Amino acid sequence: MWAASARALGGDLVTFGITPTRPETGYGYLDLAEGARLDAIEPQTLARFVEKPDAERAAQMLASGRYLWNSGIFLFTARSLIDAFQAHAADVLGPVRASVDGIHADLGFWRLDPGPWAEVPDISIDYAIMERASNLAVMPYSAGWSDLGGWDAVWQESGPDAAGNVTSERALAIDCSNFLLRSESERVELVGIGLEDIIAIATADAVLVAHKSRAQDVKKAVDVLKAREVSQATQFSIDHRPWGWFESLIIGNRFQVKRIVVKPGAALSLQSHHHRAEHWIVVEGTARVTTDGKVSLVTENQSVYVPLGAVHRMENPGKVKMVLIEVQTGSYLGEDDIIRYEDIYARGQGANG
Repeated sequence: MWAASARALGGDLVTFGITPTRPETGYGYLDLAEGARLDAIEPQTLARFVEKPDAERAAQMLASGRYLWNSGIFLFTARSLIDAFQAHAADVLGPVRASVDGIHADLGFWRLDPGPWAEVPDISIDYAIMERASNLAVMPYSAGWSDLGGWDAVWQESGPDAAGNVTSERALAIDCSNFLLRSESERVELVGIGLEDIIAIATADAVLVAHKSRAQDVKKAVDVLKAREVSQATQFSIDHRPWGWFESLIIGNRFQVKRIVVKPGAALSLQSHHHRAEHWIVVEGTARVTTDGKVSLVTENQSVYVPLGAVHRMENPGKVKMVLIEVQTGSYLGEDDIIRYEDIYARGQGANG
């Protein structure tokens, strides 16, 4: 690592290459220059980056003893990277600089200006810089590594049993072999019967079923879902905010049910909505509720109604988390239907809670 640091401080762009142990088709590869060694303990000269190969080509590269897996882990100084973008990808650097120039404070971090950031080309650092720069070096690493970049990698690193099987706590397999069954929701029991070479992943709002050999094609499914504007492709089922988090339990025509958890001492913004009313039922802890200037304490098993247009706020005055069920009703239930009047977290308007 110290040798890699020295090269980076000297102006090189250093990438970490993993000694391959199998003909993996899910990784890109690094072709070492003539005379470079896979077992070196200092950075080596890199000839080129190689895209993800098919199985036959991967086997050939493994046998040649001249290639490393591309880990996607880099070491460089900020100055070196800026200079590289200036030389090889100025169309990326321009809008990034504009976004940084428009930065503003948000709680304990800085938020980039989203306007210019939206104009940044969708390109990886490999394509933009690493395949074009001449000041490259690679640090070989052979102590074991996985980027967990696909469900097949999760299967492998989870320690399959003698039959090649991996199941999570809420998954059950009957007469299956060489599979991964994983439920990531406490409300979903995943059952497989007679499966072979299958990956099945169940979350709270989506299910993936794929042949193990196609695990790297999940990105294709995500691209299709994005094109169809399916929310699961871009949004997590649990939405974290400065005051806590919430998740949507049920969404229907003109109504939505959420579970909301507010941290001790935290408070949502003072706000109102144009298109929805809200019913709050406290199931754990105590809520201090403000509705059109009236403040009340709502404890477990009690509820409060917030009419459409009412200026309201929810706070947790206690020392334990506060949990409530929120039922929204109205013609539009989007998170951007919010007018914010006061906020202890100094957020602006819009869908940020």
